[in-house]
Amino acid sequence: MRLMLLMCLAWFMTLTCGSGDKRVRVRAPRGSKWWSLAKPGEVSNGLRAPVRKLYNNPSLLPLTKRQRRLVTKNPGAVMAVVSGARMAIDECQHQFRKRRWNCPIRFEGHRSSIFGKIIQKGCRETAFVYSITSAAVAYSVGRACSQGTIQTCSCDNRVHSRPSGEDWEWSGCSDNAKFGHKFSRKFVDVLEKGRDFRYMINLHNNEVGRVHVSNSLRRQCKCHGMSGSCTIKTCWMTLPDFRSIGLALKDRFDGASQVLPENSVRNRGRGKRRFNFSPANSLHKKPGRRDLVYFEDSPNFCDNDSSLGFDGTKGRECNHSSLGVDGCDLMCCGRGFHTEHYVVQDRCQCIFEWCCEVKCKMCTFNRTRSTCL
Repeated sequence: MRLMLLMCLAWFMTLTCGSGDKRVRVRAPRGSKWWSLAKPGEVSNGLRAPVRKLYNNPSLLPLTKRQRRLVTKNPGAVMAVVSGARMAIDECQHQFRKRRWNCPIRFEGHRSSIFGKIIQKGCRETAFVYSITSAAVAYSVGRACSQGTIQTCSCDNRVHSRPSGEDWEWSGCSDNAKFGHKFSRKFVDVLEKGRDFRYMINLHNNEVGRVHVSNSLRRQCKCHGMSGSCTIKTCWMTLPDFRSIGLALKDRFDGASQVLPENSVRNRGRGKRRFNFSPANSLHKKPGRRDLVYFEDSPNFCDNDSSLGFDGTKGRECNHSSLGVDGCDLMCCGRGFHTEHYVVQDRCQCIFEWCCEVKCKMCTFNRTRSTCL
């Protein structure tokens, strides 16, 4: 009886995809609980406890033992992780605000993913979720190092050993993207167990997010001198606004590569692995380190789907004048839409009066709103 129960459980936890006789055994994802640290309120407050009490803090329930050890050994890192989780959610919802799947979030406890059951799929939306969350941890931790809020890291001064320019020199505090990359790999990838196809897909997409962060470092300079002159110019390396990372990963989402289970793993040492994926379309090039990969077609996201935990597009606002993905024809999946006209009042014709007041008039505007049926 016990054997039969175990066999049934294994079958239930196994998804099958592919065509013909090529079938891929994949399991339900494990590496998603830490995302719930983004929940506002009591979680963040509890994480401000002294370091010696942090490991057993109830607020760290979403973390595994290895994750708790990692944040405990790096005081201040847990708040950077929380910041990264929230940053990833905000960016995901911004990038997909005009698409059918708009990155919905649900906080339903530590045992479920805040992104819903979409992460049990091997589609491109799942690839984006894994890449943006991994990137956000690397970004937030790298920034926190240069701000001095993590005790075990500081500014990245390696650039100071590089040659300076003719009219500038290295100085200042560079964002520590290297430490952020390493921390994110230890914190995020540790949750991927086994050697199945989903394991390889998730690890690859995690690394894609981190690579985009590490490669986004740019030189920033400041002039020094009397009356704003640039007698001396010092420069350091800084990470851009996270929006640029989100835009880059969204571009990779649009051009993501569908791959087959035929693959190989090359161990590069120090826990680093490179996966060689075969594209589903033989005419396409093999995906590189910056390319997102997936193996399952996306759902249409039109109707309420309990298997995904997605409500569909009924009631969603759409743009009746657009032919793109935000247009009513595509957003509403051909079901039609309702348009209403309404009037709003808002400030207009604002002028600045010396000193120091801004005066505006109240104007009436006609607006139109379309929603999917």
